[in-house]
Amino acid sequence: MTIKTKKYALDQKTYISLAFRRWIRDNWLWSGIPLALILINAILNLTGIYPNFWIYIVVILLTVLYVLFWAVQFTGVSQSEQFKPMFDKYMYEIDSRHILMKVNAKEGGMIKWDMIKAAVKDKEAYVLQLGTGGDPAALGQLNPLMKYVANQMGKAQFLYLPFSIFNSESDQRFVEMLLKRKGLLPEETK
Repeated sequence: MTIKTKKYALDQKTYISLAFRRWIRDNWLWSGIPLALILINAILNLTGIYPNFWIYIVVILLTVLYVLFWAVQFTGVSQSEQFKPMFDKYMYEIDSRHILMKVNAKEGGMIKWDMIKAAVKDKEAYVLQLGTGGDPAALGQLNPLMKYVANQMGKAQFLYLPFSIFNSESDQRFVEMLLKRKGLLPEETK
């Protein structure tokens, strides 16, 4: 059985919002570092061992710059010519072998299910996390900072399938069943 959806284009604001929320969800633990530095400095200040105020400013400034760096990365992806196809209008044909993304009846691309690493069902859409597509051996040649950046940007590659593009509720249930069968969505426990 093949499900055909209505045409849909991912909005750039939706992409930036989703990518940034996913980044925050995956990296919130790192917020402990600036908080620990501020706490240590507060203790040193209160005990009189090393009174200073500059570290508060530096820690907060570096934290804000780090978050802004990622916000600029996600915004840049949405503006980049290289990623423009990500925001084109597609009609999706979904079956158990692959997902076809069609611009029109003759043009489009195919995403095999093994290229999808994970899926999430939120209140209004399915979000399918795509694999980085890169050669894992090539990632080994990068320095640790570039590996981290490549990994984080790889997480910002996804398909956003809002429930409104499905022609019927049975189509939506079929896609959900496919995602569960492929092990991308967890089975519901009752």
